[in-house]
Amino acid sequence: PNLPGRGARFEIRGLRMSFRSRAARSFSLEVDRLTVNAGECLAVVGPSGAGKTTLLRVLAAASRPSSGSLRMDGCAYGELDAAALRELRASIGFIHQDLGLVPNFRVIQNVVCGRLGRRSFLSSLRSIVSPSRPDIDRVHRLLERVGIGDKLYESTERLSGGQRQRVAIARALFQEPRALFADEPVSSVDPARARETMKLLLEISREQGITMCISLHNLDLAKEFCPRLLGLRNGRVAFDRSPHEVEAAEFDALYHLDPQEQS
Repeated sequence: PNLPGRGARFEIRGLRMSFRSRAARSFSLEVDRLTVNAGECLAVVGPSGAGKTTLLRVLAAASRPSSGSLRMDGCAYGELDAAALRELRASIGFIHQDLGLVPNFRVIQNVVCGRLGRRSFLSSLRSIVSPSRPDIDRVHRLLERVGIGDKLYESTERLSGGQRQRVAIARALFQEPRALFADEPVSSVDPARARETMKLLLEISREQGITMCISLHNLDLAKEFCPRLLGLRNGRVAFDRSPHEVEAAEFDALYHLDPQEQS
């Protein structure tokens, strides 16, 4: 499944995933049918605990569902051997909500970590300790693309929140992904920085043809930047349409809290 320069296509059929949350509540995610086409940008919206992160993790082959079929470009996850599954995971970039950067690493070291899934242990260690000239040049180009080209050798812990976000984006792009998943990528920055980050992610998706799935609490940003919205509530799909096709009452119902529900 590793074909750079072309977005990946994802298919879900009859997905079921059940587990207990940290609050010891029983939770299940159920998606009967979902297709994300190559190069498409999908925003997964809904309240906390709706199953947004779980859905992204299942699509990225980071979590195994209880039942159902998942495919990337026709390849069924459950039929792949360990090597093929590792290759599939390496073709999907994932920007976690906490970014997952190593604070005491320099920026370049964090970015080259994006290729660890495609390299042997010794090659990975060498690339972190002493990056090659081609790696240095490519990291610098990526950092320039995300607007922090002057931070190549900066200690990551000295960067602002917005700059760390861009390091995480550059790291995912260094992976040469065919799909990029971002879990609440703008939850910890101010509104202006959030809009900049969303604009950057969508520009990169269009430029490189990368399939993009973004989970968001901020409904206004999702409606502004993403051509397709998947609404989740209590682990179920509430709607799957373009923003202008979703009624205001549906958005209100998505975020309405019942007295029994936790925030």
